[in-house]
Amino acid sequence: MFHPRRTRTLRGLLIPLTAGLALTALPAQTASAASTLTNGGFESDGTGTATPAGWSTYSAGGQNSASFTEAGGHGGSYRLTHYSSSAYKVETYQYLSGLTNGTYKLTAWVRSGGGQNSAYLALKNCGGTEQRTDLPVSASGWIRIVVPVNVTNNQCTISINSDANAGNWINVDDLTFASGTGGTSIHGADISSLAKSEAKGGVYRTSSGTAGDAVTILKNAGMNYARLKVWVNPADGYNNKTRVLAMAKRVKAAGMKLLVDFHYSDTWADPGAQSKPSAWAGHSYSQLRTDVYNHTYDVLNALKAQGTTADMVQVGNEINGGMLWNEGSTSNWSQLAGLLNSGYDAVKAVNSSTTVALHLAKGGDLSGTRWWFDSAVSNGVRFDAIGLSYYGYWHGSLYDFQTTLDDAASRYGKPVFVAETAYPFRLDSEDSHEEIINTTGELVSGYPANTAGQRRWMNDVTSIVEAVPNGRGLGVFYWEATWTAVSGNGWDPADASSGNGWENQALFGYDDKALSSTAWFSHR
Repeated sequence: MFHPRRTRTLRGLLIPLTAGLALTALPAQTASAASTLTNGGFESDGTGTATPAGWSTYSAGGQNSASFTEAGGHGGSYRLTHYSSSAYKVETYQYLSGLTNGTYKLTAWVRSGGGQNSAYLALKNCGGTEQRTDLPVSASGWIRIVVPVNVTNNQCTISINSDANAGNWINVDDLTFASGTGGTSIHGADISSLAKSEAKGGVYRTSSGTAGDAVTILKNAGMNYARLKVWVNPADGYNNKTRVLAMAKRVKAAGMKLLVDFHYSDTWADPGAQSKPSAWAGHSYSQLRTDVYNHTYDVLNALKAQGTTADMVQVGNEINGGMLWNEGSTSNWSQLAGLLNSGYDAVKAVNSSTTVALHLAKGGDLSGTRWWFDSAVSNGVRFDAIGLSYYGYWHGSLYDFQTTLDDAASRYGKPVFVAETAYPFRLDSEDSHEEIINTTGELVSGYPANTAGQRRWMNDVTSIVEAVPNGRGLGVFYWEATWTAVSGNGWDPADASSGNGWENQALFGYDDKALSSTAWFSHR
């Protein structure tokens, strides 16, 4: 486990700014101000420098020594570290002037042990609203984050901030500031459980307690895309064509876009189960290709006919091992390719501009993701985008996730998105069914099981998607935001008494109120 060096020799003293000046106040315009970032890799001074060349340091409490350079850089020999054995607040900043007005993007590589009240990069005094990106918690692997801004007054201040408790640390290195834009276009959620929840008595409330439509409540929080799964003939009659058509009307009426997630099964399809629908049992491979085409076309054409055309479609759900086993298993790639292309062709026959995505689980599995998509490409599979499930308590570190996501975008030249992620806001159950994640040992280090931890997780995952090079990071879907504990709306569509192991990861609390973590939908 990485820990920053605890000792250092300071090689420069910074004259304190006016006592009591807020950490986020306008920094002094130093004589070194320029229109380009100076010493973004912190290579100019070696170790133990509190005020690196080109930078200034400020702490309202006189804790400038909490900011210093030391060995162990991301790309070069040195890095900037914030650390102190006592609680501290410190800012390391650089003022740029003479900028041409326009859009810019700060890019940086960061690490953090977590635990701070706040730790973030900011672009401020640029003529508009200050822009911030929190540092994800990553104690070993370096993570790239970005901060975009619109400069309107020919100047901007680059700011590295820590409001930390004793022993908290961050590393920052290899900053660049150049023309560019940022942001993610998808701030979505899977709400497949909602219709059944409402039918069984589920209630959804605003954060202030007013009962309302969950779709509207989430829309007002910033949600702009809904994901709905489709089963062929499920035992409970939900998540089928009829139900999806009805929910699609609500989604589109709220002004959201629609992702349709085809499971090609009567029940859950995932890496451990890809069972054929009962109506397709015993069909030959050739017939299964026709089944996939007809089913996909039928659902999507009906959506189009009622004025709710799908904006994106997943041909299969978490198909790491293929789909429609055994004929569509990855043990027979040529057949799997044929099934996937049947789905692709059906989507495009309904609407040529609908995005076709292929969706895998294990978003931190670089080698597995490469193997799967290399195989797909070599077998002629057609697709427009790549979706990955990424649950940090199962699928590797945030570093693993960024590495896999970036590689997929670059290697296949496709936009990427998180098709599923979530995080608990508590560990106990509301119903009698044990939660899937219910112990502190299962949590991701640095992200507690409370609403602040849930929101932080979502913001940090979204920041990593935002940082995918060449603008290929589309955004994130939260999985089953509305799956609260409602009797009769459990895991098993064939068993009305089955419970729900997910209500502690919904975006509505046990009092049915929207959680403050829904604010992640408004992430830049």
